[in-house]
Amino acid sequence: MTESVPALETRALSKAFGGLVAVNGVSLSFREHEAHAIIGPNGAGKSTFVNLLTGHLTASGGQVLYRGGDITRLAAHQVARLGIGRSYQKTNIFPTLSCFENCRLAAQSRLATSMRFLRPASSYREVSAHAGAALELAGLAARSGRIAGTMSYGEQRQLEIAMVLATAPAVLVLDEPLAGMGKDESERMVALLKDLARRYTLILIEHDMDAVFAIAEVLSVMVNGTLLESGPLEQIRASKAVQDAYLGDGAEAY
Repeated sequence: MTESVPALETRALSKAFGGLVAVNGVSLSFREHEAHAIIGPNGAGKSTFVNLLTGHLTASGGQVLYRGGDITRLAAHQVARLGIGRSYQKTNIFPTLSCFENCRLAAQSRLATSMRFLRPASSYREVSAHAGAALELAGLAARSGRIAGTMSYGEQRQLEIAMVLATAPAVLVLDEPLAGMGKDESERMVALLKDLARRYTLILIEHDMDAVFAIAEVLSVMVNGTLLESGPLEQIRASKAVQDAYLGDGAEAY
């Protein structure tokens, strides 16, 4: 693969729900090992766009390409197996299991077949190694044996990211990972995401603009289902169109 081939790309991607066009002809490229944030007001189509990227919704038109290959019509589990991992706005963990067991289940989903009931899960050494490495990378190694549902909200969000990492992705798609967090938890999450941005292709949807500007190298702004503008941080900061549509006068503070 050459440097000119994006990790992930959309071409005139659209999604309509009856007469409502939620995503309208969006063309974007996400380069390998780049942190790319998608911002915009509520109702801009950001989550719908992410669901199209990850196979949770089927496009009405256009294409999604992963490393040059067309994945537009693949189901979510097929997209995940290719190496595109995602988190959700709402925490999605197994609260009665330990952190390690959560990550082991995530790692086990990448076996050639995960429907193996007659062999103890602990016997899969590679699966357990992936789970342990994911917890370490997410900053939760010391919480390995902790029951997930007893942890703080911020740690549960970290665990969800650890579960994504346990699937050995190349691309991370994170939908509002800082939503609902307090100041201290947000700072820890930003530090984690900055570290992950050095290791993975990171696609981030987030409303916390301080976090966005701390993590992302490229910003894309969506409004009413369309792409308003996309480019480096300074370009977006200086854009009058973006300030009028989303950032407002406070953009000067960034």
